[in-house]
Amino acid sequence: MRTIGLITALFLLPLLLSAGLALSTRAEHWSRARWDATGLAPDPATEAGAVVQVYAARAWGWKGAFAVHSWLAYKPAGAAAYERWEVVGWGVGRGAAAVRRNLRPADARWAGNDPELLVDLRGAVAGAIIPKLEAAIARYPYPAAYRTWPGPNSNTFVAWLGREVPELRLTLPPHAIGKDFLGRHFAAATPSGTGLQLSLGGLLGVAIGLEEGLELNLLGLVVGLDPRRLAIKLPGLGRLGLN
Repeated sequence: MRTIGLITALFLLPLLLSAGLALSTRAEHWSRARWDATGLAPDPATEAGAVVQVYAARAWGWKGAFAVHSWLAYKPAGAAAYERWEVVGWGVGRGAAAVRRNLRPADARWAGNDPELLVDLRGAVAGAIIPKLEAAIARYPYPAAYRTWPGPNSNTFVAWLGREVPELRLTLPPHAIGKDFLGRHFAAATPSGTGLQLSLGGLLGVAIGLEEGLELNLLGLVVGLDPRRLAIKLPGLGRLGLN
């Protein structure tokens, strides 16, 4: 009984609360939601240096109760526009590629949901990793596959980039469902490159890292502790902490 109570407290109650918050604020239809830029990406007209950014925003509709959608945006030094890369599911069943380029502005809202800036690198540091990111995009192992749960999905793609390019120092939020999907592998570096994770198909696993702290994954839902930021991680709600 104690085990059932603990699972309920850590996994189900936060998820139910998140579901209520997400579904109560959803737009009437995705086509009428906002997809416009937010101003989080510096204007290439005034920012001449290289920029690398990673974003995450609540997914659309019922998915937003559980998960975020994440993507990568970058521009080399002197470039007049950003490149945005992400994985989406629509059209994949009809033969479309899962990896898409420049669907929206670099810092756009996702179905009306404001994005959170997860990584923001500038100047020489950003310029040095852009070629590595482009090579990692080309190597992504699931370019024509999409599965909402447990992956591969948008968060699987961005986590892949983090593991392949540890200089990105990417820490995905706990409700980035799909980030722990490792395909046929059972062990890998954490997306930040600062730790190790074990995972059975993204459905059961554990991760420990300098940036991630400790995370437990049950059926794709993550609970954890982040000692560096004095935070806890809960399904649906994400990271809750003092900083």
